Amino acid sequence: MAQLVGNDEIEPQIIELAEIEESLRSSFRCHTSSSTHSSGLSSGKDTVDDECASQWAEIDRLPTFERLRSSLFDENNGNKVDNQGNRVIDVTKLGAPERHMFVEKLIKHVEDDNLRLLQKMRRRIDKVGVELPTVVVRYKNLRVEAECEVVRGKPLPTLWNSLKRHLLDCTKLVGLKSQEAKINIIDDFNGIIMPRRMTLLLGPPGCGKTTLLKALSGNLDKSLKVAGEVSYNGQQLEEIIPQKTSAYISQNDLHIPKMTVRETLDFSARCQGVGTRAEIMVEVIRREKQARIVPDPDIDTYMKAISIEGQKTTTQTDYILKILGLNICAETLVGDAMRRGVSGGQNKRLTTGEIIIGPTRALFMDEISNGLDSSTAYQVIACLQQLAHVTDATILVALLQPAPEIFDLFDDIILMAEGKIVYHGPRSHIVEYFEDCGFRCPERKGVADFLQEVISRKGQAQYWHQAEQCYSYISVDMFSKKFKESTHAKKLDDELSLSFMECFHKNESCFGMYSLSKWVLFRACMSREWLLMRRNYFVYVFKSIQLVITASITMTMFLRGGAGSFVTNANRYLGASFFSIFVLFFDGKAELSMTVARLPIFFKQRDLYFYPAWSYAISSTILKVPLSLWSALIWTSLTYYGIGYSPEPARFFGQFMLLFSVHFAATSLFRFLGSVSRTMAAAITSTSFAQLFLFLFAGFIIPKKFLPVSIISEVQLWLHLSVSFLQHSVVSSQPKHPADQCNFSSVVKLAGNTTIGNETLENRGLHFSGYFFWISLGALLGFAILFNIGFTLALTFLNPPRSRAIISYEKFTQIQGSEDSPNGAEIEPKLKSFQKTTSKPHKDRVALPFEPLTLSFQDVQYYVGPLKKLQLLCNIAGALRPGVLTALMGVTGAGKTTLLDVLAGRKTTGTIEGDIRIGGHPMVQDTFARISGYCEQTDIHSPQITIEESVVYSAWLRLHPEIDSQTKLVCPIYILYTSLIYSSKLVQQYFILIAAFDRNL
Repeated sequence: MAQLVGNDEIEPQIIELAEIEESLRSSFRCHTSSSTHSSGLSSGKDTVDDECASQWAEIDRLPTFERLRSSLFDENNGNKVDNQGNRVIDVTKLGAPERHMFVEKLIKHVEDDNLRLLQKMRRRIDKVGVELPTVVVRYKNLRVEAECEVVRGKPLPTLWNSLKRHLLDCTKLVGLKSQEAKINIIDDFNGIIMPRRMTLLLGPPGCGKTTLLKALSGNLDKSLKVAGEVSYNGQQLEEIIPQKTSAYISQNDLHIPKMTVRETLDFSARCQGVGTRAEIMVEVIRREKQARIVPDPDIDTYMKAISIEGQKTTTQTDYILKILGLNICAETLVGDAMRRGVSGGQNKRLTTGEIIIGPTRALFMDEISNGLDSSTAYQVIACLQQLAHVTDATILVALLQPAPEIFDLFDDIILMAEGKIVYHGPRSHIVEYFEDCGFRCPERKGVADFLQEVISRKGQAQYWHQAEQCYSYISVDMFSKKFKESTHAKKLDDELSLSFMECFHKNESCFGMYSLSKWVLFRACMSREWLLMRRNYFVYVFKSIQLVITASITMTMFLRGGAGSFVTNANRYLGASFFSIFVLFFDGKAELSMTVARLPIFFKQRDLYFYPAWSYAISSTILKVPLSLWSALIWTSLTYYGIGYSPEPARFFGQFMLLFSVHFAATSLFRFLGSVSRTMAAAITSTSFAQLFLFLFAGFIIPKKFLPVSIISEVQLWLHLSVSFLQHSVVSSQPKHPADQCNFSSVVKLAGNTTIGNETLENRGLHFSGYFFWISLGALLGFAILFNIGFTLALTFLNPPRSRAIISYEKFTQIQGSEDSPNGAEIEPKLKSFQKTTSKPHKDRVALPFEPLTLSFQDVQYYVGPLKKLQLLCNIAGALRPGVLTALMGVTGAGKTTLLDVLAGRKTTGTIEGDIRIGGHPMVQDTFARISGYCEQTDIHSPQITIEESVVYSAWLRLHPEIDSQTKLVCPIYILYTSLIYSSKLVQQYFILIAAFDRNL
């Protein structure tokens, strides 16, 4: 490029660069002269300063693209003894150790150093007058409504209810009215989420927090009806792609269990791109060059490193790992309920890090502190607060029961209940607002707990402080009406009535669907699929060994030669070919389960616009081609000559290509069925029908000429495929007669100038011309391509399976205004009968008799690993006494779950050492399992049964057989009913109930 510039243009540039170099030298001299410890070192430092200045001048001479990637890097990690370690580097070529040491240098203490880093970056940007993009989220008259089907009896998606629903849908076409109920999940919401402010969303479970977050982030279910307006900087939600401006962090942790924490974050960063960071960095560098400003080398290196898109591993990943405390488990597999991996708190932080690693400016977070200890939760929320205040991010976080120190980190509060807003305004005014309503928060009471209890029926009365007035329950509707009349609501209405005057900057919202080019996203998906194939090597090795064993048995069963007529040998060859085809066909069935297991993670990343569906489908298809070639090669090499097919190489490779196409078409078929079915139960059912079609119409069990003409006409296409690949595996690979070495189709001529071979093939309907081999091969590959196209379309347009909302007729009448309470009326007689059974003398009053036992453990140690043992528990000792409630506390990853697993006898791997005693006797797991209950943090339950059915089933299995049936039925209902009244964490209480029905509780 320098050769294209004229001499008149070169001279001003040379003069300008010389002036910049001289200013750099002078600035470095001034900077180091103040920190010189001895005059004897001054000359050496001047030399170093001149070298650094020349290096900065060298960076400034580079073209814009290269200047964005080049920075001055300190190889000595800040060691001031040796100043000779600075060098100009390409930030994209930093190795993993260098990135790790660099981030450790920037952030040693997370809370303080992270704030210092963000402030330095902000000062650098503000110094040159570059503005960061901001997002103002406004919503007005927002309503979310769900249509529910009304049924009599239990509101469950049974077969009869589903049939009635379809019949009622048919009545809609005729014009008749069907009985449906409409429930308002969110009712008339108005508000503004401002940048540079942390907003807390509070409310009891089931009040609509998740629905509000999804509605504001554009991730709401399509079956819900939305009314009102939601805008980003004045642009309506329908006019932009909100997923590229905002991000919704779900409370469900969905990750690929075979990937490590670092790999998960790297893939997320690679797909989300860098957003406006590159444009901002280019403008900052340009203005710094004009103003002759020398940036901090560390800040310059970091900002440039996170502004380059398309990297496989980034410095941003190390930064997120550090601030979220995940660096200790960065190389650990994520795991799931069946595979050992990271802890629940680490998994929750990974869900948060997967989203905030991207460039989105608005974050909507749903219960991100569940499973975290108080210190870790505070650290995460503190980092988010720094991100909002320093970088002008817009953050809305929904928390259930935040600690007081976490509550104080927020600027604004949104308090909601029963789908209505109770308060929306500054955090500092909320206590004063409720005092005006007549409720005062005690001095030593957490404000968040006070807010949760003051809007509930059970906990409201204790906070009433207006003694001159008689207390009466204030409902949520009354709170909501009072808020709409308050000054906070009027201020919001005034702001919403004003139009958004600022220009909608093109960088503040993304109008494109994906952040990167399609080729880069395709490469990212290919890289991840290759990684997962290497992680799932056991499956493919096992399948290969299975094929080898099956092929060896097949070769011995259909061994070449042998006595018998030629007709018998012909049938034997046909049977061997039929068996070979179906072994290769069913070998691809493993794709079914792997496809269905990956769908939840795929749907999550697809809805967040990480990558298009076709990139995932094509990459998984391409990488399965070598596996199909390998499977066909194993089978053909072991069985072809052993069975006695024609030894010609052309015929060998012909059968090899046919079996490859069969295997490839089968894997494509199973992937397609899995993507369409979306659940394992439906996938297995659809696969059974596919197997039935193949067995019936393959032409071996029932020849073609014996099939009815009507059936043949209906399945002609499928029959054509099945017959063609079967007959060509026989005809194209013709075996030779052991006596005269003649072709199968030309052995033993009969009357009419035909042969026994041709007659056998014609009886099976398999006698075709030789060129039909290529037609068959093309048909199989064509069907494979067709199945993969269907696989891609299914991934693109289908959504995760969701059942329609169903409510009972009693609930429907209650919504319409009935004062009857069906749930209370149904449980009340059972409670009375329970009270009658327990109203006995004191010694007979306990329904669940138990014997108090003491659990003691000493020097408990636990090791994992076959060779180099990793010690997870070290010399743990303690005692758990009856009547004493013991709390097990510790930070995330401290080993709490591991200790509970060891004490409960749930560890099936590793080595356990130490002494564990129950009531003074050594623990025997067979008997201890009958007197203990273990409530795990992993939520694993059958999705097809209700909560009541699950609790009753556990009671029937675990209660003593001497307890009568009535008590077994009433006791869990009583506990369930009372727990739902007094507990705010409904789901967690339900899991505790499952473990509570035991003989010692």
